[in-house]
Amino acid sequence: MSDPVSATALAADFPKADRETWMRLVEKALKGGDFEKRMVSHTADGLRIAPLYTLTDALPHADTAAPGNPPFVRGLKSSQEGLGWGIEQVVVGDTPEAANAAALAELEGGASGVVLRLAAPGQVGIPSAGTANMKRILEGIYLDYASVALDAGLDAVRAANDLAAAVGEIVADPASVRLRFDLDPIGTLAQTGHCLRPAAEAVAEAVTTSAGLKSRYPASRGIRVDGRVAHEAGGSEGQELAVTAASLVAYLRAFDKAGVTPADAFAQITVTLSADADLFLVVAKLRAARRLIARIAEASGAADAAAHVHLAVTSSARMMTQRDPWTNMLRTTAATLGATFGGADAITVLPYTWALGKPDAFAYRIARNSQIVAQEESSLGRVTDPAGGSWYVEKLTADLAATAWQRFQAIEAEGGILASLASGTIQRDIAATAAARDKAIATGKQPLTGTSTFPLLGDDGITAQPWPEPPALAGEGLVAPMAPHRLAAPFEELRDAADHTTSRTGHAPTVFLASLGTIADHTARTTWVKNQLAVAGIASIVSDGFASPDEAAAAFRDAGATAACICSSDAIYAEQAAKTAKALTEAGAEHVLLAGRPGDLEAELRAAGIERFLYAGQNAVEVLTELQHQLTG
Repeated sequence: MSDPVSATALAADFPKADRETWMRLVEKALKGGDFEKRMVSHTADGLRIAPLYTLTDALPHADTAAPGNPPFVRGLKSSQEGLGWGIEQVVVGDTPEAANAAALAELEGGASGVVLRLAAPGQVGIPSAGTANMKRILEGIYLDYASVALDAGLDAVRAANDLAAAVGEIVADPASVRLRFDLDPIGTLAQTGHCLRPAAEAVAEAVTTSAGLKSRYPASRGIRVDGRVAHEAGGSEGQELAVTAASLVAYLRAFDKAGVTPADAFAQITVTLSADADLFLVVAKLRAARRLIARIAEASGAADAAAHVHLAVTSSARMMTQRDPWTNMLRTTAATLGATFGGADAITVLPYTWALGKPDAFAYRIARNSQIVAQEESSLGRVTDPAGGSWYVEKLTADLAATAWQRFQAIEAEGGILASLASGTIQRDIAATAAARDKAIATGKQPLTGTSTFPLLGDDGITAQPWPEPPALAGEGLVAPMAPHRLAAPFEELRDAADHTTSRTGHAPTVFLASLGTIADHTARTTWVKNQLAVAGIASIVSDGFASPDEAAAAFRDAGATAACICSSDAIYAEQAAKTAKALTEAGAEHVLLAGRPGDLEAELRAAGIERFLYAGQNAVEVLTELQHQLTG
C-alpha cells in the first residue's frame, strides 16, 4: 500500500493564502467602498469586530491555555462530566399549590432544578410567606436530586429563612441538599431603587445570613451577584460585566468584615448573567466573566477559589417580543447555545410567551426542551470548551474583559458599586447605551425579526393571561432604579395603538400603495413599504402596478382609503411622481406619501402634494407614530 497523500501535497499546486491577497479581492468587490464602514461592525461597547481573523490575531500564550486552568476562560474542568450543565427552570404560580404543580412538571419533564420566583414588593411571583407555604411549594420534590433556587427580591432574607426552615423539616441529611438562596440586596437596589434598610447594612445582613445558612446546608450558596440587572436595563456586555465585578468585590469586602475568608466567601457566591441571541458575544461575555472573577480572586489572595464560583445564566428578557412570539423560540435557542459554549454551570430559559404573560404548559415545555435537545440529542455539554481556538472568540473575549475591567475600575474609583448607584453614574451610562441601541433598532441598523422587520399582521395565534400588577413598592427609592427595558416595546406600542383603532372603527389604519409601472419597476419599494407600514399595524392595499397616474388615482378612489403611498423606481418618479400625487389628491387622498428619498425632486414633489417620504434609515418609531396619528386622528 502506498503512503497516504498529505493535505499539504494536495494543496501544493494552489497559491498560498495570505491576508494581502484577500484584501485585494475585498477592495475589488467593494468597488471603492470604505472597508471600515462596509466590512467592520462594533459592539455596544465600541469593540471592533473584523470580517476575518487569522493566526496573526492569536493572543499571546493562547496556545498554552487549557481548560481547567486559571484564569478559567476555557472552563473550570479539563474534561466534561455528565450532560454539561444544570437545567434550572423558573417557576411562578398564583398559589403555593400551583407553584408546586409547576415545579413538579418541570422536574418530571427533565429539568434538574427550579428557580422559585416569589412575590415581593415590585415583583410578581408565588405568595410564599411562612415555612408552611414553603413546604407546600416543595412537596413531592426530591431535594436530594433537584436544586432549588430563590428569586425573592426585597423579601430575599425572609424567603431564605423560610426555605431553610422548610427544608430542615423535610430532609434528613442537610449535606445532600443543593440550595441557592440568592440574597442580593445590591442587585435588588439597582433594579428597584429600594432597600429595606440602608444599603451597607443590607449587604452586611446578606453575607451574615449566607454564612449561617452555609453552616446548616454545606452545599448551599447564599449570595447572588447579578449582572442581569444591567443587561435588562439596556446595558452593554462591558457594563453588565463591570456591574458584576463591582458587586462581587462589594460582597467580598462585606464577607471580610464578617470574618469570612475569601476562599470561603467565593464558595457561597453565584454569578448570574444574561444570554441574548448574539451567540458569539454571549460566549465571549461568559468567558470574560471567568477571567474577571479569576483576577479578583487572585487579588483577594484566593486564586484557586475562582474555580468554585457558580455561573448561572438566564435567557434575556429584554430580547423577548410580544408580537409574533414564535420568533422568541429562535432567540432563546441562540441564547442556550451561547450559554453552553461559554461554559455556564446552569441555564434558565424563559418561556417564549414570557413578555405576554403567564406561560402555559406548552410554553414551559418548549423552554425546557430546548435545553434537553441541546444536551441529550446534540451532546453540546459533552464537548470541552467548544469555542476554544477560535481567534475571533479569543480576541473578543480579551477585548471585552479589558473594557469591562476599565469600567469596573471607574466604579471603584467612585467609591464602589453602592456609591456609584447613589450618584446615578451607572444608571446614566446604561441609559445612554440603551438609547443608542433603541436608535439603532428604530433606524433599521439592528433589526428585530417579527417586530421591526417582517412583521406579522393579524392574529399570531398566541394568547396568555397577563401578569398581575406586582405588590407596590413602599416609599421613595434610595437610588434611581435600572428598570427593565424590552427592545421591542416602542414598536409594540404602535401595534397596540393600531389594534385600538381597529376595535374602535372596525378596520385597521390603511394606506393605498400607488405602485407605478411593471412589477419589476416597483416591487422592491412596494414590498419594503408594505413591511414598514405593517411594523406600526398599518395595512396596505396592493396591486400589480398601474400604467399611469390616472389609473392609480381611479383605483385609489375605488379602494376607499384616505392615504396613498407612491411606489416605483427613481426613473419613473422623475416622469410620473408629481403627476400621480396631484391625481391622488384630486381623487380624495388626504395624505400622500412616496417610498424612497426624494433627492433633487423634493421641492417639486412637495409642491405636488407629497407630505412625507418613507425610506430605510429613518427613525421608524418617530415617522410611523406621526403617520399613525394622521391616519387615526
